[in-house]
Amino acid sequence: MSVATLWEAAPAAAPSALTALLGAPRARLLRLLDEPLPTVELARRVRVTPSAVSQHLRVLYAAGLVTRARDGRQVLYRRSPLGDELAAPRP
Repeated sequence: MSVATLWEAAPAAAPSALTALLGAPRARLLRLLDEPLPTVELARRVRVTPSAVSQHLRVLYAAGLVTRARDGRQVLYRRSPLGDELAAPRP
C-alpha cells in the first residue's frame, strides 16, 4: 500500500460480494431479515423447507450475523448490527 492511498476509503463491495462470501441462500436470508421473522415464514418466502432455512440460520447465528429471540412458541430471527453492515446496499 502506498502512502498516497493510505487514507482513502476502501472500495465499495459489489452486490455479488455478499453472495460470494456467504453463498446465495444465506445472502438471501440475510437480506430478508429487515424485520424479525420465524423460520417457517422465511422458508415460505424463499420456497424451501424450514429445515433448510434452519441450517442456514444456525450458520448465520454462529457467525454473529443474526440474532434470535423467542416469541411465544416461535423463535424470531433478525439481522445483527454486523449483519446490517454486510447486507447494506453499497453506492
